[in-house]
Amino acid sequence: MPITKSAQKAYRQTARRRKRNIVRKKKMLSSIKEFKKLTASNDPKAAAQLPSLYKTIDKMRKVKLIKRGKANRLKSRLTKRLRAGSQERKV
Repeated sequence: MPITKSAQKAYRQTARRRKRNIVRKKKMLSSIKEFKKLTASNDPKAAAQLPSLYKTIDKMRKVKLIKRGKANRLKSRLTKRLRAGSQERKV
């Protein structure tokens, strides 16, 4: 356990930040999972959900929960998945 006052405060801050980050990460991952389910079932609601998913990913990037490259990669792959699903519906 931390001994000095500053170390104790840092410990408390870290615990609070960790809780907050876990909640944020779960929210992001659950929204991605929901989007993947919609695209797998060729649901047209998936296209409507994409902007809110982008917003969530960008927010996680802004608060440094994920890195820039990962955010870009996620958005790219999710868009690709949506387009692949829409191509199947047209055929």
